[in-house]
Amino acid sequence: MGTPDPDFTILAIETSCDETAAAVVRGGRTILANVVASQLDIHQRFGGVVPEVASRQHMLSLVPVVEEALQAVPGGWAGVHAVAATRGPGLSGALLTGLNAAKAIAWQRGLPFVAVNHLEAHIYASWLEQGSAGAPEFPLLALIVSGGHTLLALLRGHGDYTLLGQTRDDAVGEAFDKVARILGLGYPGGPAIQQAALERAARITLPRAWLRESFDFSFSGLKTAVLHRVQEQRDRQATTSSRPQDTAPPLDRLFVAQIAHAFQESVVDVLVSKSVDAAIRYHAAEIVLAGGVAANLRLREELVQRSPVPVRRPALALCTDNAAMVAAAAFYRFAAGLGSDWSSDVSPSLPLGA
Repeated sequence: MGTPDPDFTILAIETSCDETAAAVVRGGRTILANVVASQLDIHQRFGGVVPEVASRQHMLSLVPVVEEALQAVPGGWAGVHAVAATRGPGLSGALLTGLNAAKAIAWQRGLPFVAVNHLEAHIYASWLEQGSAGAPEFPLLALIVSGGHTLLALLRGHGDYTLLGQTRDDAVGEAFDKVARILGLGYPGGPAIQQAALERAARITLPRAWLRESFDFSFSGLKTAVLHRVQEQRDRQATTSSRPQDTAPPLDRLFVAQIAHAFQESVVDVLVSKSVDAAIRYHAAEIVLAGGVAANLRLREELVQRSPVPVRRPALALCTDNAAMVAAAAFYRFAAGLGSDWSSDVSPSLPLGA
């Protein structure tokens, strides 16, 4: 890998799901601009992301977010040295919007271009400057937790990934969404369950899938346990309710809080335990927490409390999808001479390290 130029400035675009984002990052660490146009209000009415709607909204939002990001760059386009975009994993239509826009910009401006792995970008959110902390130290353990992915990976250097374990069924963010729907808490599930869990008054224990022979994860059994508990509660409420039989009463608020708390504790316990065990086994210097579920406050505090090594927790705004993390990842790819050509295409199922 070449020596990174601390003044090398990258404009990055991120459109892997339902956030339209553009950012400008200097030297792989200093954020000059990080603009995100969220589609949350649009998709909430559907209880989840609608791919076709997300793609159309990206087309409407992309130019405004890029223009806003460039306003923070001294000299405008003259201060941009390269362009980057997410190529996968993600929704194919959404990815196409951002990747093709970035390639067109790079071509028109005569700038180099690099396509970035979205999972890798989440890891590199921890390279973005936060106070006086230096860059993460290798070897490090990355715990990536999001709506579409749950995995543990060992990084021995930039671009050197070893997958240690991943989910065998639901991603943890997906499990949060499904359980929130079962409890009637709405979408997105992560923040809703975190808030409901704060109100619990008594403790309920839900199962944990340890899969002790590996560093893999499984959350489908936990989701099913919640479903059974909820059905039992509905049956109990129905016997004491004066409502007509075809109109089920809403779940008791205290019960919802108890289940939300138990579910969150089960998830956090498994994620933290496996991360700590892997860090010890592979002699990691640090643990990097990455992905949208990294914003969960209970996960953040428990991992720090139980980890034998320092834990990198990105600022909450850098946990969810954003373009600054894409620019950070692109910076180190450029330093390694890993630019992309104009034939680069989207890869909705792109694995980490590809």
